Amino acid sequence: MSWLRALKETARSGLTVERRRLEPAIAARAALGLALVVGFSLALFGPAVAASSAFGAFQAAIATFQRSWRPRPTLALASGASLAVSTFLGYLTGAHQAFFLALLLLWTFLSGLAWAAGPTAGIIASSNVAMMLVTVTLPTSVATAAGHAVMIFAGGVVQAALVVVLPVRRWGAQRDALADALAAEADYARRLRHDPVAPFDPVPLMTARSAAAVTPRQARRRPAELHGARGLAERIRPVLASLADPAVGVPEEGPQRARVRELLAAAAAVLDAAAHAIRHGEPVTLPPPAVAVLRTPDTHAILTGPSRRAALRLAALLGDVVETAEPRTETTEATEATRAMGATETPVNPTTPTTTGHAPASTRARPTLVRLAPLVVAKARGELRRDSPVLRHAIRVSLVTAAGYLLGAALPFGHGYWAPMASVMVMRPDFSQTYARSVARFGGTLVGVALATAVVRSADPGTYLSAALAVVCAFAMYLLMRSGYAAGQVFVAAYVVFLLGMEGAGLTQTVRDRVTLTLLGGVLAMLAYAVYPAWETPRLRARLADWLAAVGRYAAVVTARYADPAGTGSPDVREALLDTRAARIAWQEAVERATHEPVRHRGLSHAAVEQADHALAEFGRVAMLLEAHLPEHGAPPLPPAATLAESLHRATERGAKEVREHKEPHWDDLRETLDAWSDDPPDHFLLHKGATLLLEALDEVTTALMESTRAR
Repeated sequence: MSWLRALKETARSGLTVERRRLEPAIAARAALGLALVVGFSLALFGPAVAASSAFGAFQAAIATFQRSWRPRPTLALASGASLAVSTFLGYLTGAHQAFFLALLLLWTFLSGLAWAAGPTAGIIASSNVAMMLVTVTLPTSVATAAGHAVMIFAGGVVQAALVVVLPVRRWGAQRDALADALAAEADYARRLRHDPVAPFDPVPLMTARSAAAVTPRQARRRPAELHGARGLAERIRPVLASLADPAVGVPEEGPQRARVRELLAAAAAVLDAAAHAIRHGEPVTLPPPAVAVLRTPDTHAILTGPSRRAALRLAALLGDVVETAEPRTETTEATEATRAMGATETPVNPTTPTTTGHAPASTRARPTLVRLAPLVVAKARGELRRDSPVLRHAIRVSLVTAAGYLLGAALPFGHGYWAPMASVMVMRPDFSQTYARSVARFGGTLVGVALATAVVRSADPGTYLSAALAVVCAFAMYLLMRSGYAAGQVFVAAYVVFLLGMEGAGLTQTVRDRVTLTLLGGVLAMLAYAVYPAWETPRLRARLADWLAAVGRYAAVVTARYADPAGTGSPDVREALLDTRAARIAWQEAVERATHEPVRHRGLSHAAVEQADHALAEFGRVAMLLEAHLPEHGAPPLPPAATLAESLHRATERGAKEVREHKEPHWDDLRETLDAWSDDPPDHFLLHKGATLLLEALDEVTTALMESTRAR
């Protein structure tokens, strides 16, 4: 992609207003906390302290809107405390420009490294630096600065207290994550009706897994319906795939295929009902036609062999999902329906783990903030290497912020913090977000500052009316936060103008001055990424190799269980599957970032990316089919499977190394194993066929990479 096209695409992305579900109750609660803090501070301490405390409450509320699975009060307290420390340290060195610049470089560098811990930590750390640049201009002495720091932390305390006192949709983020996973399974079931080998995006399941990790305090309070359903959704996916795939035995047309389509449609309806119930905390209401399809005895007469076993297992799993999704423990109509759905020729109790051969899922633990600190430090230290995008981001943002601070101080505009504040807020570790946010920041600031300054200069609102207008702007920002960065920046810019206007600070600064400084900060951020980039495009081969190695280990572990049956609950299979999903998501995110970069491909063309992605997704799907039909514990072993597992492991490990080294990957070990089976294949309906499909997928990877090499 050329630079001109990249700039056009990122500008359009930054100025896009998205239609998202608004959350007025949460926005009103955040604005109420801000109003309480500002009103109390104004009444007792005056406009300067009110401005400091307002920044604390404002930033703490923003922290509670981040996509994090931690308790919202914890996020608010952490944000308020870190901003208070930043402001106080900034004021201690503020009188000496050299010392303050050194602190700014260090603090901004650490905020850049904070992205190693995830986007929530990175956003909070970046916001702290931006707010510090404003708040250090307010105090007049060390004692006053300490008082301002206390009030900033008090703002975070107020926001945390309101989250506890005025809860809005408790566990809403976790409910949405689990419901999205079930809804994704339902959509997958519907697509399988028309495309028996349809792909499945594992992101919703991985998101639900992240949401399922809880702190000790959360574990004691988590609703019962958020237990277990995710694990069941994980087990349903391979069952759906094996039921639909012709490789398992159901012809592509005929009565068996018609019955499979009916079962898939019924499964989708049941999963959607469970997702709706979990999302809203309501009892499950099952559609009668779906229940009738799942409980009809005709299925046993029409389907035979593996497809019949898959249908029985699907009914039992769906019964478990519905019973788990019920918010009440007493018997309900839905619970009775699940018992009927789970009925098979052999009596099955859907509440016991014997239904699917898995033990009940244990609670995933999330460390507290205190225990998380050394883990974050370790992650940050791991990014201290030359090729790390996070380290490059930390260097860029610290140097740009310092340059913006010096330029803002040198220019005759006054209040030069608008330039470094813009830089630190728009810079991200990847190109597209940095450029999109720079354009959005400038556009939003232009509109917001112009409107707010016009109101201040024409109406002269005074202290209390300025405070009220700041709260109104904050409410609008909270409400539209997820609708696009540009829309939020309109009200952020207006909020800063009104807040500083309470004390008369910055009233001499014109719209031109503020917008010019914001434009300067955005241009510095964009230039820094162009001069010192961290392009994702050259690393695509490494990401692809990581996925290849991970999915190869998964297939090898699965096939090894045919030689050494341990049942469907093997922990090594589960661990390998999670590694595969993580590698696939990392690959997909890298491809998304590389798509918008103004860099010519270095080894992987767009066509090669698409073909390789399809090939490895197919490889993973076949491995998943093999997992769906793992022999039970104690079943007769298949010795040839051990040879297949070893050849899969060697072939994919060597192939991943060749992909990284820009060589043509070969799969000789796997090919030799299949050639040896040509006369005497293993006595299993799927193992030989599955191994053949795995090799075909790997050959497609080779084709994609070689065509890309020839095209250069």
